[in-house]
This record gives sequence, structure tokens and C-alpha cells, in this order.
Amino acid sequence: MSEITERLTQYREQAQRLQWEGSFEEYLEIVRQNPKVARLSHARIYDMIMEAGVRETDEGPEYRFFDGKLFSLAPQIRDIMEYFRAAAARMDVRKRVLLLIGPPGTGKSTLLIHLKRGLELYSRTDAGALYGIKGCPMHEEPLHLIPHELRPEVARELGVVIEGDLCPLCQWRWRESGQDWTQFRVERVIFSERDRVGIGTFTPGDPKDLDTALLVGSLDFSKIAEYGSESDPRAFRFDGEFNVANRGLMEEQEWLKQPRDFMALLLTLAQEQNIKTGRYALIYADETVIAHSNLHEYEKFIANPENEAMKNRVYVVQLPYALKVDDEVAIYRKMLSEGLLHDTHIAPHVLETAAWLSVLSRLSKPKDASLTLLDKAKLYNGDRIKEYSDHQIQQLKREDPREGLTGLSPRDAMNVLTHAMGQTARPCINPIDYLRAAKTFAETGRFLSHHTREDQQKLVDYIALVRGEYDKTVKKTVMKAFVHAFDQAAQTLFENYLQHAEADIQKTKVVDPITGEPREPDVAFLRQIEEQIGVSEGAARAFREEILLKAGSAARQGRPFRWDSHPRLQEGIERRLFADVRNLVRTTTSTKTPDKDQEEKLRAVKDRLKEDGYCEHCAAALLDYAGSLLQRE
Repeated sequence: MSEITERLTQYREQAQRLQWEGSFEEYLEIVRQNPKVARLSHARIYDMIMEAGVRETDEGPEYRFFDGKLFSLAPQIRDIMEYFRAAAARMDVRKRVLLLIGPPGTGKSTLLIHLKRGLELYSRTDAGALYGIKGCPMHEEPLHLIPHELRPEVARELGVVIEGDLCPLCQWRWRESGQDWTQFRVERVIFSERDRVGIGTFTPGDPKDLDTALLVGSLDFSKIAEYGSESDPRAFRFDGEFNVANRGLMEEQEWLKQPRDFMALLLTLAQEQNIKTGRYALIYADETVIAHSNLHEYEKFIANPENEAMKNRVYVVQLPYALKVDDEVAIYRKMLSEGLLHDTHIAPHVLETAAWLSVLSRLSKPKDASLTLLDKAKLYNGDRIKEYSDHQIQQLKREDPREGLTGLSPRDAMNVLTHAMGQTARPCINPIDYLRAAKTFAETGRFLSHHTREDQQKLVDYIALVRGEYDKTVKKTVMKAFVHAFDQAAQTLFENYLQHAEADIQKTKVVDPITGEPREPDVAFLRQIEEQIGVSEGAARAFREEILLKAGSAARQGRPFRWDSHPRLQEGIERRLFADVRNLVRTTTSTKTPDKDQEEKLRAVKDRLKEDGYCEHCAAALLDYAGSLLQRE
């Protein structure tokens, strides 16, 4: 049996084990041993998220359940978890619609998809097990079979909350059985959006074609003649999204675009845990209701005084765009991981370049006149500039509550990337390709969020800012590649530093490698490297002692101590060599017919760049671009 068929067999066997069926009495014993099987929907979702673990940070808790799925939304997830924590405790907040608001592409749908997939998996585990009345179209809680008069006593004995009533069909069965609970069987419930069990999703279409039956179910006209009455529950299809979402999660997409009667139905479901149909009394439903819509519709909703009553029945969480470049890059990587880019290579720094442009478009101008928009983006990304403290950065983030609610979306970035791929004959795109494509988008109005001439000009200006930052990255990357390609030169410089530093500390002399004569340590050479990394003359001795101490420790432990073993000294050596190789870069990258020695140097540098993720095409493009930049200096 192959590994794949073995996994398929294990999956089938697990599915069979989950198909439990038993008597109501057996179910009562299950509840007695594990009262959580009878918890309400908010508590089930809260427990599911908490079971994945919580990570404490300086900003607050982070929930591992969302790791790798959502980025830059830790504060908003904390707000959502406050809602679930209170709702799980059956506080009044559970009677409100959790409304997620934000511009397109901020993760609203992603969050809901992750919750739904999580619930499906959780219901298959022992911790997430739940049970329903067999044959009930709404797979409702079996404890509903207990008469109201007995519920307080039973609830205390079992340690559970018993809330709600039987659905109309189960009420009919209860009456027909002579109120005999032994006539009812109980089965394990496995949530499945595909099978429409425990998870409902409503997407509004053409308003002319909308029918509330999509939410609350409808009459089965073929059964009316059979049962003789439209009010007979056996003639009703309990197949609306509200019905199938019982015990689990109900998602309402673009809720604020729906007709008022649809919105009212959802509010009734959330506030009263009831579904209203035309033929029956209110039908109890236990489900977590989450709606989402875009910012424009929400602002219209808030501005309309007729919605005053509705405003108090929603719990709003705004989801903005990422304002941290690293988070935006993570979003792009996730989006790209869902596709297949076998024939196109994305060069290093392309996604970072795209992220800088997107983030700049989302920021508001800082009130501090000494701070540029680029400075602000760097501060948000964790760079320490302008001596801004953490407290000042937090103040900066509070200056404009709308920051992050406008600007380019991740989808815009993917559109530009797609265009850039189509504009080059090479099997690779680099940051300049991306910026060129972004400029085309900006100037032709293809960014729908920036359609005015003023908006377009702003984007062109942002592209110029990002281009300037990329130019700095190019020079640093190429210089670094040259240094690493000629590793021996860096190692020689390092060994000379150690030799002269040791002589200086011990007040001894060094032997001239050519004449063999002893001479004083070259302190000027030591300072050339130390000044590159900001080591003051007063701190030089302590720095040299630290390096010698680490070198000695490595030697005693039999570990190599090379030029790149100490981060600060590595940076100093790199910067010292940068000056030496600058002319070499200019020469080798601008010569159309390099000699054999130059070709060997270029090949060594390209090989080094390949180790850092470049391909042959983008490595050559990077060197050509670096040469053109250095020629201008």
C-alpha cells in the first residue's frame, strides 16, 4: 500500500469512527462526563481558538490559531476575541452581530474562511465533539427534549446551560411519540460547509431575485397535498442558511448592501436567537452571526438616521490594511503560495518594493514636519530613526484613526505583478519591472482607489520614493556580493585586524610580512574599520578586547572564528571593503567586453547572488543596474 492510499484509508476509518449513534440516555451520560459537548456556539468557537494557544507579547496576546493566515491584524483579532470571550460567558454582547468592516483585501473573508475550516476540523476532534437529534433538519441540541419544568434541575446536575426549544419538525415528532424521549436517537454532528451542516454562508445577488426563503427555508409544495396543510412542518424545507448554520457559524457577506428586511432577519437571529418564518412560531437557533461589508457601505449605514436602532445591535471591528512593510510582504507570499509560478522567477526585493509602495499609499501625512512619509513607514516597520521612542510611535499611530482604511490593496499589488510578468520576455521580473508596471497603472488610472489626477500624481511620487530606496538597496546588495565573492580578501583584512588589535592591547609589536622587521601596530588601520560602525575612540579599546576575547573563546572550544563571525566587526570589514571594490564594480559592470579576469570576477559575484535567491537573468539585471547607478556618482 502506498503512502497516499494508506492516508486515505486512515481518513476513511476515522470518518467511520465519528459516525456515532446512540440513545438519549447514552447522550446524557456523555454530557455528564463532558459538559462541553452541550456548550453554545460562541463558547465552542472561543474554545477552538484558545485551544491552539496564546502567545504573550508587549502589545498584548496573540492567538496562534491565526498564525500564517492573517497578518498585521493582531489588534483587531484581540478585539474579536474580546467579543468571543464575553459571548462565550453568555453576556449581552452575544446578542449582537459581529460586523467586520474594512476596505477590499484586508482579510475579512480570509478570517471567516479560517474560522469555518477550523470549526469543521474541530468538530472532528474529541475536544470539539457535539451531538444532535437524529433526523432533525437543524441537528439541534438533544437536551431540548427535556421539558422546561425539569431544565433547571437537570442543568445543575449536568453542569450545562439548556437554552432553546425544539424545531417545528421535532415538536411534531415529540407530540406524535406521546412525549416519549426514548423514541429519539442521538448522533454525532460533524460540521461541513459543503454538506450544509453547522456552517451557513449567504452571498446576496441581484436584489430583484432575492427571497428571504434563502435564509429561513420555504414550503415544499409537493408535500402539501400529502400532508394536507401548509402549516404541517413535514411540508417545510428547513434548508435556509439560518437553518443549516444552527449550532455553528453564520456568515453574511456584503450585509450592508442587502435589503432592510434581510438585515432585520439577521438582527433578529442574533439578538433573539430566533428565526422568523411565515408559517410557524419563532424557531430557536444557536449560531454565531458574523457579517462583513466594505467601508463605503458602512459609512452610508452610519450616516443614515433610520439605522439608529440597528447600530446598537452590531459589534463593529474595523480591519485596516497592513501598515508594516514586513506584514504586507507576508500577505503577498501567502497569496503567491496559493498559485503556481513554475515558469516565472520573482527576484529578491520585488515583494518588498511592492509592499513599500502599498504602505506609502495608505499612510496619512505626519503632523511632525521633520518626519517624511517614508520616515513614518520605516518607523512603523520597526526601524529606529529620528530617535523616536515606542511611545512616540504609538502617538503617531493615533494621529489619524482612518489611516490604513484607504490606499492600494494587496490585490492591486498582485495586478501590477501580473502586468509586469506580461511586459517582459525574460522568465524573471525584478523590482524595476514592478515599478515600471506600477507607474503605468498610476498614470492610466488602473488603480481604482486612485482615479483622480491628484491621486495618480501622488502614486507617481510614491513610486519615485520607493525607487530611491531600492537604488540604495541595489548598491548595498552588489557591494556585499562582491565582498562575499572575494571571501579571502575579507578574511585577510580580518586577520590583520586581529593581529594589530592584539598587539595594541598587549603593547607589543607586529612583524612586517615583507621585511620581517618588528613595527608598531597600525592603529590608524584599526580605526578605519571601527569608525565604519560608529565605535568611538574612547570605546575602541573595549571593542578590541571584546573581539579578542571572543576569538580566544572560539579557539579554546575548537570553533572557527572568521571575519563574519562577529556581526559588528563583519559590518565594519564590509564597509571598509566597499570603498575598495566600488571602482571594481564600476569597471566590471560597465565594460561591454570584459577581460578574462573581469569575467571571472563577474561570474564569482553572480554565483554569490544566486546563493541569495537571484537567477541568472535577475543577477545580470541587478549588476547592470548597479553599474548604471555607480556611473552617475
